[in-house]
Amino acid sequence: MRVSKEKAGENRVALLQAASRLFRRRGIDGVGVADIAREAGLTHGALYARFKSKDELAAEAFSYGFEGNMADTRAWAAEHCSSFQDYVDGLLSTSMRDRMETGCPLAASASEIGRQGCAVSASFTRAVAEMTAMFEGSLEDALPASEKRRLALTAVAAEMGALALSRAVAKTDAALADEVLLAVRETVGVAYQAALAKAERGDA
Repeated sequence: MRVSKEKAGENRVALLQAASRLFRRRGIDGVGVADIAREAGLTHGALYARFKSKDELAAEAFSYGFEGNMADTRAWAAEHCSSFQDYVDGLLSTSMRDRMETGCPLAASASEIGRQGCAVSASFTRAVAEMTAMFEGSLEDALPASEKRRLALTAVAAEMGALALSRAVAKTDAALADEVLLAVRETVGVAYQAALAKAERGDA
């Protein structure tokens, strides 16, 4: 039976949502196309009618999940963030760590992206660029562009690494998991304050 254009669109979204959740929960390599179709309430054939391969689905699902996460982050930031440090404190928080299935896809998938195909890598790279730009936009105009870039990239890398490490130990050592987040937040904060002080002094 032929599926209407509207229903086909709904099926596509359902597959992207299911894949995004499962990839964050179990990893890209830990999820098969049958798992995704079942999670979406669709057939294996319905998945391949929308996506040519798992690689294509993974790339689009990553972008879909990241865009949704960024929309939520911007809404949260508009209400709670007035500085770079606010972003760092919020994104490297226990709340963000504990939301693996709906949290940042960058932190959930970073360790395995290097083993995926070019399409997935390209989606991840675009997400890194967007996240970096968000951090850059939160930094003071007094900072040189090169310093903004350095701090923003540091914050993105710190978020991905700290959340991944904190999640890895949380089940067996909750205190260490929290300590990791605090240590990284404070260290990024020290680098940020040092950059501001340098700019205020007018150091080259």
